[in-house]
Amino acid sequence: MRRDLGGVIFIDLRDRYGKTQVVFAPQHHEQTYEAAKALRSEYVISVTGKVERRPTGTENPDIPTGEVDVVITELAILNKAETPPFPIEDKVEANEETRLKYRYLDLRRPILQRNLLVRHRAYQITRAYYDKHNFIEVETPVLMKSTPEGARDFLVPSRFHSGKFYALPQSPQTYKQILMVAGYDRYFQIVKCFRDEDQRADRQLEFTQIDVEMSFADELDVQTTTEGLIAELWQQILHVRVEPPFSRMTYKDAMEKYGSDKPDTRFGLEFSDCSTAVANSGFRVFSETVKKGGVVAGFSVPGLASYTRNQLDGLTDYVKSLGAGGLVYMKVQADRIECSVEKFVAPEEVKAMANALKAKPGDLCLLVSGPWQKAYTILGALRLEMAERQKLIPEGKWNFLWVTDFPLLEYSEEEKRFVAVHHPFTSPKLEDVALLDSDPGKARARAYDLVLNGNEVAGGSIRIYDSTLQSKMFSLLGIGPDEAKSKFGFMLDAFKYGAPPHGGIAYGFDRMIMLMTGQSSIRDVIAFPKTSSGISLMDDSPSNVDQRQLDELHIRLKGPSTK
Repeated sequence: MRRDLGGVIFIDLRDRYGKTQVVFAPQHHEQTYEAAKALRSEYVISVTGKVERRPTGTENPDIPTGEVDVVITELAILNKAETPPFPIEDKVEANEETRLKYRYLDLRRPILQRNLLVRHRAYQITRAYYDKHNFIEVETPVLMKSTPEGARDFLVPSRFHSGKFYALPQSPQTYKQILMVAGYDRYFQIVKCFRDEDQRADRQLEFTQIDVEMSFADELDVQTTTEGLIAELWQQILHVRVEPPFSRMTYKDAMEKYGSDKPDTRFGLEFSDCSTAVANSGFRVFSETVKKGGVVAGFSVPGLASYTRNQLDGLTDYVKSLGAGGLVYMKVQADRIECSVEKFVAPEEVKAMANALKAKPGDLCLLVSGPWQKAYTILGALRLEMAERQKLIPEGKWNFLWVTDFPLLEYSEEEKRFVAVHHPFTSPKLEDVALLDSDPGKARARAYDLVLNGNEVAGGSIRIYDSTLQSKMFSLLGIGPDEAKSKFGFMLDAFKYGAPPHGGIAYGFDRMIMLMTGQSSIRDVIAFPKTSSGISLMDDSPSNVDQRQLDELHIRLKGPSTK
């Protein structure tokens, strides 16, 4: 930025260390002063001068160099620049597509430079921490065998082996387990992973994770080691003290209290189950739901009994958009309770529901009925919606939480088979192994997720290390012996040669840095991200390739789809 005040020219000189105000005046050097008149935004220059304290009253406390000027005696214009398509400053109104197209300019903005410096610091702290605790960093292959069980693989055709493909790793899962078999008892890696899945603000096609595995470890060993790194990152980067051990909550409790397996515990609005109060209700929506094993549950919002009918209709439309049949509400007054279904529900049942929700005069109670998973998930979304509306989420609070005891499997109606909730190598809890033969859907996993303010920042499990149990797991997932041998034979064979008990965790590094820097999108903490549709606007990838390249790979492109 250049400011010509008539007789004195001020320039804000910016590099990645910050801004410094430099001054050109004819009394200091006439020729240099005249040359400075040609300077424009984003020119690359070299200057020589004398550092002087600014006159009293002209200091700028907002920048580290705000108490000094550099009075210039020599100027060299190293490179000129065209006018950039948007200002190089933190608050910029340019849309994200423009910023991503000119990412090399966007990355000059101080906020993005700060974000990447935080990322750099986190890399160094992570490596030092794990090295201090006797972990070794091992690089695993980027070209690996395709083992599709979860997200879609990115495939890479082989020129040497016509018709065969490598896959880019969704995670180094199989490799890190094999490293445990190989005797490397403490492994970590800051690794790039790839998943061909739909994009979100906190998801990219390629992402970075801190990958960790430990032999002869149980859940507490992994969690304690993880908490140590988190404490160091927050202390050294944010100067915030977070105190291990972190709180723990089972998956079942998280769903029944907050309607999410990654609950935001910075505010209340916890749920209560009202099923018992209405199990024999004449209102069949309630009683039939309970009879079928579903729930009637809800929560109360303090001070919202004044909500208008129009506002409540809006909430009803919101939960219906999530799949609910409707929304039941109660306005608790000092002398009565107004209930949206009071024509169908006995007064004592209304009172019992209000008591179950611990409602007080002036509160608004919101209830949903339905199957356990569906009802609580809808309530979870409604809870977050009400917290946003009422501004109940405090800033500057870091609530870490371990969520444990996840289901091992869930049944996919679409595929008509069980699928792994985490991945096929997750061990069932030892006391639930027998359920794999009698009632697999009730088996719990030795899995754990680390949640921060409603965001999953890390997840892991104790692994299966016995080839017989691993084969049984594959069978439950509909992976027969031949398919298991084809996809995972190398791993099953490794387990036959003395595999130790082991477990680990993977941190979502991009998401963690996003939260640490207060950003709303991981694209703001990645140097060269893709758009929500997976395109790099700066270098125009993905792009077409020459027919010669396709021929070398024995690939023929189909015509446009007619669907």
